Amino acid sequence: MQNFDSMRRAILRAGSLGSMGAVLPALSLNAATHKGKASAATAGVFDVRAYGAAGDGKTIDTPAVNRAIDAAAAVGGGLVLFPAGTYLCFSIHLKSNVHLHLEQGATILAADSPQPGQSTGYNGGTYDAAEPNTPWEDYQDYGHNHWHNSLIWGEDIHDFSITGSGLIWGKGLSRGTRGSAIGPVFIAEQAGVGNKAIALKNCHNVLLRDFSILKGGHFGLLLTGVDNLTIDNLTIDTDRDGMDIDCCQNVRVSNCFVNSPWDDGICPKSSYALGYARATRNMTITNCWVAGCYQLGTVLDGTFKKFDSGVHVPHNGRIKYGTESNGGFINTTVSNCVFEGCEGFALESSDGALLEDCTITNITMRDLMTGPFFLRLNARLRGPKESTKVGTLKRVMISNIACYNAAQRGSILSGIPGYPIEDVKLSNIYVEQAGGGTADDAKIQVPEIVDAYPDPSRFGPIPATGFFLRHMRNLEMSHVEIATAAPDARPAFYLTDVERADFFAVTAARGADGSFALHGVKDLRIGWSRAAADTVLSSVDNKML
Repeated sequence: MQNFDSMRRAILRAGSLGSMGAVLPALSLNAATHKGKASAATAGVFDVRAYGAAGDGKTIDTPAVNRAIDAAAAVGGGLVLFPAGTYLCFSIHLKSNVHLHLEQGATILAADSPQPGQSTGYNGGTYDAAEPNTPWEDYQDYGHNHWHNSLIWGEDIHDFSITGSGLIWGKGLSRGTRGSAIGPVFIAEQAGVGNKAIALKNCHNVLLRDFSILKGGHFGLLLTGVDNLTIDNLTIDTDRDGMDIDCCQNVRVSNCFVNSPWDDGICPKSSYALGYARATRNMTITNCWVAGCYQLGTVLDGTFKKFDSGVHVPHNGRIKYGTESNGGFINTTVSNCVFEGCEGFALESSDGALLEDCTITNITMRDLMTGPFFLRLNARLRGPKESTKVGTLKRVMISNIACYNAAQRGSILSGIPGYPIEDVKLSNIYVEQAGGGTADDAKIQVPEIVDAYPDPSRFGPIPATGFFLRHMRNLEMSHVEIATAAPDARPAFYLTDVERADFFAVTAARGADGSFALHGVKDLRIGWSRAAADTVLSSVDNKML
């Protein structure tokens, strides 16, 4: 009975295993009677301290942690337990059928990488070498090409999880090469440097739940080619990307908090890093909060300190599809999410992606650095020249959006000549922009930027308060209202090279010459709207309404 009670307490201490409970071997009453190191595995629970981990924040615990993982894998799987303590580590190697559980008060702390010019980091240690990824390395940034140079990584494994209310602190990780680092400077390309908190490649049946990430390096999560993936109730407070979901299929992201002022928060991608174009497909993102306005660590400690006005921060923090976009984004939905102090949604097909069948609904946004929406189809085409062609962006439905205090630059929905964005419907949307645009702003000619990096800021100011719409086919807006905090002389809607556009029950203040600027528009209908009188036009080249 005593042995059974100890097993029960261990399982209760480890917490709920959710859908990954099947990875644990069946309990047996004599499991605790094994001798030697096997005695540490009570009912399939492998305590890292029993394998030599000190948990004092000073001793390198990587060998002990990896021994515990290896021991669990050797018997077909089990739970590797991190009791309360601070486990200073370099690269931790995940294995199939092994569940990592971080108890409350447990921290996996990334040891310092080598500084520039040094061959080793803290206490003579290094992270695993960045594995080669030729000839695909030219098609995405350095960080997307390597997985082994991470704090925690797994490749070609299955049926595993990381759970618990503990913390993963990427203190010694590199942010990559973009901008200045916060804290020590670690150069990602240098041997021995780690630059991701968790990296997974070609895995399936994966659960990540309940833990937090502080300062996750270039990526808090880099997940490439991971299928049957569940990410639930994570808090990520970091200084680059929160999570990148790249070439993954059957994905559920829910109940997550991501504060990432210097880069994107939740970022689906479909790069060429696997050596072929693979879509991110069948993905849901729901009940999440993304922000770009809080100082590093203050979301985790509950103080929620915003940056002082004199501190330059890009305030990215958004949900963005792309820019790496070779394989595409198919059958995806985003719902019930909150944006705060960051940029708005971005849906981008720039490298040949088929971005199709996307719904976005029930979203609130506040204090945006851009307009609430950026939909971009262009021809950067970073991929093999012989096979990379302009993709698609079509069948997108956006509804039930409330946006307060967006920047002066409105939303941009733009294809390129010969390649329109198609079949977009926006409904039940209220947007308050900053306003303040002048009559001269209404005359601005927006550059095409056909083959460059897609980003709203690269277009400069736009001649519309609400929506700049270019190279589109089959557009519908209903029950959309554009308000401005300050008077604005620009039209609410600027259309150029748009075919078949319907506006129903649209409300907007009139600019200096009207609410609609029409240039090269075919098959336009406006009805029951306060922004303009009922209108039907088969073709118009240059007209204000």
